[in-house]
Amino acid sequence: MADRSAPSCHLRLEWVYGYRGHQCRNNLYYTAAKEIVYFVAGVGVVYSPREHRQKFYLGHQDDIISLALHPERVLVATGQVGKEPYICVWDSYTVQTVSVLKDVHTHGIACLAFDLDGQRLVSVGLDSKNTVCVWDWRKGKLLSMAPGHTDRIFDISWDLYQPNKLVSCGVKHIKFWSLCGNSLTPKRGVFGKTGDLQTILCLACARDEVTYSGALNGDIYVWKGINLVRTIQGAHAAGIFSMNACEEGFATGGRDGCVRLWDLNFKPITVIDLRETDQGYKGLSVRSVCWRGDHILVGTQDSEIFEIVVHERNKPFLIMQGHCEGELWALAVHPTKPLAMTGSDDRSVRIWSLIDHALIARCNMEEPIRCAAVSTDGIHLALGMKDGSFTVLRVRDMTEVVHIKDRKEAIHELKYSPDGNFLAVGSNDSSVDIYGVVQRYKKVGECIGSLSFITHMDWSSDSKYLQTNDGNGKRLFYRMPSGKEVTNKEELKGIQWASWTCVSGLEVNGIWPKYSDINDINSVDANFIGQVMVTADDYGIVKLFRYPCLRKGAKFKKYLGHSAHVTNVRWSHDHQWVVSIGGADHSVFQWKFVPDRKLKDSLHIAPQESLVDSNSDESDSDQSDVPELDSEIEQETQITYRRQVYKEDLPQLKEQCKEKRKSAASKRRERAPGNSIRLHFVHGYRGYDCRSNLFYTQTGEIVYHVAAVGVVYNRQQNTQRFYLGHDDDILCLAIHPLKDYVATGQVGRDSSVHIWDTETIKPLSVLKGYHQYGVCAVDFSADGKRLASVGIDDNHTVVLWDWKKGEKLSAVRGSKDKIFVVKINPYMPDKLITVGIKHMKFWRRAGGGLIGRKGCIGALGRTDTMMCAVYGWTEEMTFSGTSTGDVCIWRDVFLIKTVKAHDGPVFSMHALEKGFVTGGKDGVVALWDDTFERCLKTYAIKRAALAPGSKGLLLEDNPSIRAISLGHGHILVGTKNGEILEVDKSGPITLLVQGHMEGEVWGLAAHPHLPICATVSDDKTLRIWDLSPSHCMLAVRKLKKGGRCCCFSPDGKALAVGLNDGSFLIVNADTLEDLVSFQHRKDVISEIRFSPGAGKYLAVASCDNFVDIYNVMSSKRVGICKGASSYITHMDWDVRGKLLQVNTGAKEQLFFEAPRGKKQTIPSLEVEKIGWASWTSVLGSCCEGIWPIIGEVTDVTASCLTSDSKVLATGDDFGFVKLFRYPAKGKFGKFKRYVAHSTHVTNVRWTYDDSLLVTVGGADTSLMLWTYEMEGHRDSRQCDSEESDLDSEEDGGYDSDVTRENEINYTIKALSTNIRPMFGIKPHLQQKEPTLDERQGVVRPPVSRALPQPEKLQTNNVGKKKRPIEDLILELVFGYRGKDCRNNVHYLNDGADVIYHTASIGILYNVATGSQSFYQEHNDDILCLTVNQHPKFTNIVATGQETQQICQLQLLLFMCGMQ
Repeated sequence: MADRSAPSCHLRLEWVYGYRGHQCRNNLYYTAAKEIVYFVAGVGVVYSPREHRQKFYLGHQDDIISLALHPERVLVATGQVGKEPYICVWDSYTVQTVSVLKDVHTHGIACLAFDLDGQRLVSVGLDSKNTVCVWDWRKGKLLSMAPGHTDRIFDISWDLYQPNKLVSCGVKHIKFWSLCGNSLTPKRGVFGKTGDLQTILCLACARDEVTYSGALNGDIYVWKGINLVRTIQGAHAAGIFSMNACEEGFATGGRDGCVRLWDLNFKPITVIDLRETDQGYKGLSVRSVCWRGDHILVGTQDSEIFEIVVHERNKPFLIMQGHCEGELWALAVHPTKPLAMTGSDDRSVRIWSLIDHALIARCNMEEPIRCAAVSTDGIHLALGMKDGSFTVLRVRDMTEVVHIKDRKEAIHELKYSPDGNFLAVGSNDSSVDIYGVVQRYKKVGECIGSLSFITHMDWSSDSKYLQTNDGNGKRLFYRMPSGKEVTNKEELKGIQWASWTCVSGLEVNGIWPKYSDINDINSVDANFIGQVMVTADDYGIVKLFRYPCLRKGAKFKKYLGHSAHVTNVRWSHDHQWVVSIGGADHSVFQWKFVPDRKLKDSLHIAPQESLVDSNSDESDSDQSDVPELDSEIEQETQITYRRQVYKEDLPQLKEQCKEKRKSAASKRRERAPGNSIRLHFVHGYRGYDCRSNLFYTQTGEIVYHVAAVGVVYNRQQNTQRFYLGHDDDILCLAIHPLKDYVATGQVGRDSSVHIWDTETIKPLSVLKGYHQYGVCAVDFSADGKRLASVGIDDNHTVVLWDWKKGEKLSAVRGSKDKIFVVKINPYMPDKLITVGIKHMKFWRRAGGGLIGRKGCIGALGRTDTMMCAVYGWTEEMTFSGTSTGDVCIWRDVFLIKTVKAHDGPVFSMHALEKGFVTGGKDGVVALWDDTFERCLKTYAIKRAALAPGSKGLLLEDNPSIRAISLGHGHILVGTKNGEILEVDKSGPITLLVQGHMEGEVWGLAAHPHLPICATVSDDKTLRIWDLSPSHCMLAVRKLKKGGRCCCFSPDGKALAVGLNDGSFLIVNADTLEDLVSFQHRKDVISEIRFSPGAGKYLAVASCDNFVDIYNVMSSKRVGICKGASSYITHMDWDVRGKLLQVNTGAKEQLFFEAPRGKKQTIPSLEVEKIGWASWTSVLGSCCEGIWPIIGEVTDVTASCLTSDSKVLATGDDFGFVKLFRYPAKGKFGKFKRYVAHSTHVTNVRWTYDDSLLVTVGGADTSLMLWTYEMEGHRDSRQCDSEESDLDSEEDGGYDSDVTRENEINYTIKALSTNIRPMFGIKPHLQQKEPTLDERQGVVRPPVSRALPQPEKLQTNNVGKKKRPIEDLILELVFGYRGKDCRNNVHYLNDGADVIYHTASIGILYNVATGSQSFYQEHNDDILCLTVNQHPKFTNIVATGQETQQICQLQLLLFMCGMQ
C-alpha cells in the first residue's frame, strides 16, 4: 500500500501532566468560573477541579513563559519565547483567541499585566533592553514602548489606584513608570539608607502610592512614591518569588517553601509551611501563589500545584504533579493496563493512570533515567541510566530486583522480547547487550555491529531477531539471543516485527521530511491494527502517518503543544491513547485517538475540538500526491519580482557617489531642456500574471493597470487618464464598493499600496512598511473602510488596514506558497479568506493578528490550487475556482460540493446580485445561477464575434481569461494576451485595449512620414500601431521566433525585422507579408537599419559582435564590419549613407565605412561635424551627459534625437524616460525625468514630425505615447517630471547663514543622557595653576556637553563642618536659541506671556513681572517649538528635542503656566 495521503483518523489532546514552575512565577490563577488557569510547555491549561477536566489553549508555537489574568477573570494573556514571540489574549471559557499582539518583542515575553479596567496590557520583553510595551490589546495596537532596564525585569504591575502609573522590578532595581501620551517615563526607586540595594523579584501596589515588593534575601520592601520607607525583615527565610493581592490582603510565597498571608496594611495573618505538611519535602520552593476567598493556590519549582483551604491549612491538596527540571526521555506503557511509566533526569520514575489522569506511584533513583521498558507480563520495569547502568524494579511496589552496570555510557534504549525471556539493552557505546530474564538478568549475548550510539530497537514476534537503528542512521539485524549479525537478505524477508519503533527502514521512508537530519525524528510507534503510526521530532511536533509509510514525502496530520523537542511517543496497550513526552518542557501529553471521523460529525465539532484541529494541520509536504500544475500557473509561480536594485535605493546609491556629485556640482552643467513630454496613451494591460484587475468606475470608465501606471480609460472618447504615483510594476488592483476609489499594490523593496480617486486621479492614502518585494493581492471591505493586502515575501504576509488612517490593524504569515487572492467577508469585516497554491484559508481577526483555519475538505477530495474566490449570498457561503476547472462551494470552513465549470483553471470569478460569472483558461465566460446549479449562458471569446467598432485585432481565439467584471449592461473581460474586451449580453464583443503578451519588448520603429509605429517582441509577434487619435493596433503577424529590433525603409513601404535566432526578414509594411529573409548569424539580431535616401543598404547587427551590410536590391551581403569586442547595441548611418556609427556592450564607439565594412578611426571633434541621419547612440562626447551618476548600476539602453537636433530622449534600466538638451556635453547633464515604465525602458523613438515620443518597456510589455510640449506650454495637470538627479546647488546656491545651518550636525556631541564626561585633572592632583596662555591653547570640541575644566580653588577647609547639599532650583535663564531655529517665539495668554526655548529648557516669560517659569522634562537641546492654535487647547505647547538617533524627535506636550 503506497498511499501517500494523510490518515483520516486524528488525535485530540485529552490531558497534560505537569506545570511550568521553573524559571517562571505568578502563573497560576483562579478564573471567574472557579477553574484554575496555568501553562505547561506551549499549552495554556484551564483545569476544573470540580469535574477533574482540562481544556487547552493551543494558539502558541513555543514555550509559554508568562501569564496574566484580566480583572474580570475570564480572559487570559500569555506570552511565549521565540525569535518573533507574540502575546495571545484568549477566553478561558471557550479557549478561543481574542487578540494577538505581535511584531514588537524579540527573544520572548517575560512578564504581562492588565490594568484596573482591563483595557490595556503591559508586556516586558527578553531582549537586551528588556523593552516595556503598553498595548490597547483589543485593537492589537501598540500604545507606547520604552527600554525597560539593562538587566532582567522579573515583575511588572499597574498601580491599581493611580491611572497611567506602573511599577517594574528586577535585578538590583525597581522603577516607577508614568504613561503620558505615548511616552513611558521611568524613575528609579531610591533605596537610600533604609535597605540594601538588591534584586527585587515581585511586587504589589496598594493605596496612597504605596508599593510592596519581595526581595531576594526574603525581606519585604515598602515604598512610598519612589522612596523606600521601611522593610519587613525576615518575612521569608529566602527569596520571595510571588506576591498576590486580593480583597482580603496579600499572599507571598518564597524559596523557603512557606506561604504567608498578610492583611491590607501588610500585618502578618498566618504562615503555611508546605515543607512540614503531609505532601511536603525538603527543598520545596514556591513560585506562584493566588489567594481567592478561603482557597489558596500554590505552584512549586518542581511542577506541583497545591490547593490549600485556609481553615485546613495543614492538609494541602495536590491537584497536579509533573517531572521537575531536567530532560525527560524515558517512556514505557504497561502491556495490559492503561498505565504509562516515565523517567527523567530529575532521577524520578513515575507511573501515571491514563484513565484517572493522575500520578499513582513515584520512586526516586540514584541516577538520571534515560529509557524504560515493561516486561511482557507487566511485572518488571527496567530503567536505563545515564551512567551506563540499568535497574529492574517490581511494578507492584517499586522495589529493586536487580541493578547491573556493564557499560560506561548512557543506556539509550531497552526492550523486553515478546516471549518475556530476554531484555535487550542498547547503550551509547554502540553495543546491545542481551540479558536472560529468568536467569536473574545474566548476560547471554552481545551485538556489536554498530559504529555509533544505539537509538532504537525492535524484536521480531517470535523473539528470534532484533533490529537496531544507530546514530549514523544504519539499520542492522541480529540473531537472538547470541547477537550474531544477519546480513543475508533472504533470511530477513519473512520476519514479522512485534513492534515498530525504529526510525529507519522501508516501512517508515515517508516520515522523513526533505532536507532533514538523521536525528531529527526522535521516536516512532506503529499501531499495526489501525494502520497508523505516530512520530515525535525535534521541532515539538507530534505527527500521525499511515503505516506502512513507504514513499518519501508522505502526508500527515500534525499536532502542536510541546514546545521543544518531543523525545518519545507510545501507543497505549489498547491503542486508545497516544502518550508523548517533551524533553525540555518535561511534560507528559495524553492524546485520545479518534478513528476515521465521519464528515457529518465534523460539521458539529465542539469549539474545543475545532481549535485543536485547527492546529492539526495537514501535511507540510502538500506537493506529494497532487496532479501536475497547469502550465500557465506553473509559469506564473516561477516569476520573480525581486530586483537587483529598486528605485527606492536611488538616494543611497547617490549618497555612495558623493565624490562624483561634488565634482559635478562644481562644474557648470548644461540646463535641462525647456520642452517637456506628457503621457498621452498606453497600449497594454497586465494580464499574464495578474487577475481580477479590471473594473468599471462610477462614471462608466474602465480602470486597470499596466507597468507602473494606473489607467482610467474612457471608451466613448478613446482617451486615457493616468495615476502615476507608483514607481514600479503594479501587480494588483481592487475597486472600492462605491466604484470611485481604487487600491493598487506594487513591486518594491518596501512595497506600497496606493488608494486613489478615479475622478481626480489624486492619491488618498499610501500604505507602506509591512510588505517586502511586492504586493500581489488587495481587497476592500464592503463598508469601504478596511483594506486587505498580501505580500510576495517568503511568508506571503496578509495585512488588514484602516486605510484612511494608514494604520495596520492586523497581520499574519499567510502561506509558504503563493497566494493569488484575498477577499474580505462582506457581512463581517473581521473575517477574510485567502486562496493560492494548495491553499484555502479562512481567517478571523484577533487584535493585531489573524487566526487562520484551513478549509476542511473531508471525503470530497484533496486541496487543489485555488485561483479565485468570492463570497456568496450569506456570510458562511464561499465559492472558489480551482486550477482543474472546478468551482468549490464552502459553508463556513467545510467543502460541501464541487461543480465542473471550465476546461482548465478558473482564473476569475465575480458575484452578481443573483448569480455568478466565471472565466477560465478555456476562453469561455460563463453565467451561473445563485447556487451554481445551472449554467445560464456562455460566451466564447472568438474573432468571429468581434464587433465592427473594435480598436484592434484579436490575436487568437479563446484566449485565457484573467479578469471579469460586470456593469453598464456589459461584461468586461481581461485576457492573458493583454487584451481588454467588452462583451455585450447579446453576444457581440468589442476589443478596447491591447498590448504585447508576456516577454520583453525591444524592437520599435517609427514610420518615416505617417503617424504609425512598429513593435516586435519576445512574444513572437510583429505589430503595427496607429498613433493618430484612433489609437489602435492596425496589423499583427505571428513570427516563428521572438524579435529584438525592426526598422522601416526610408519610403515606408518595407519593414525589416531582426529575430532572436540570428535571421532577419523584410516584410511589406502594409500587409506584413514576407519579401525576403536571410540567416547568416546564430545569435540574436540586436539592431537593424536601412541606409538613408533610397535605402540602398541594410545594416544588420548581431550579438555575435558583427554588423553585416546587405544590398537591398540584389539581396546579397556586401560587407562585414569586424572589430567589436562585444555584442552590438546601437547603430546610426550618416546622411550620405557612407558611414556607420556602432555602439557595443563593452561601451565602445566604433565607425565603419559602408558598404565594405572597413573600420575607421575618427576623432571626437570630427564626429560632431558629421551629419548623422539619425542619432540613437548612447556613447560619444555629444551624449556624455546622459549617463547618470550611478552609471555603474544602470545602463542607458536607448536614445533618440528630435529632427531639429535639440532634445535627446533616453530610456534606462531604472524605468526612467529622460529629456536632455543636445549635445549633452560634460558629465551628469541636467534633465527632466518621467516614471511610467516599471523596469528597463528598452527603446525610445520620436515620430516623423516629433509630435510624439514612443517608448517601450522591456518586461512590462507596454507601448507608451508621450505628447511633446514646447517651452511655455504649461499644463495645469500634475507634472510627472522630476528635474535632475543633482539638486540645483550650483544654481545660485544658498545664503551663507542658510548654508551654515544646513551643515550643522546634531549628532557629534556627547549626549546628556549619558554620564557627562569631565575633562581636566582633579584639583588636588593639579601641579600648578595653568597660565592664561596655556588655557587658551586648550582645544575643546565646539559643541561638547562636557563641563568646563575646574578652576583650582584653594580654601582653608580645616575645622569647617560639611553642610549637606541642598536642592538647586532654577531661577533665571539668559539666552534664546536663534542660531539654527525659527518660528520659536510665541505670545501666550493674550500677550501677557512669551514662550521660547534655549538649551533643553522651555521658558515662559511674564512680560509684566519679568519672571520666568520653566519646563524641564527634556534631556537635550530643544530644536523646535509650536503652540496649538485651536481654541479648545489653549496654552498647549509641543517641543521637539534631538536624541541619539538622527531625526528622531521626542515630542513633549506641556501646558504652559503649569510648570
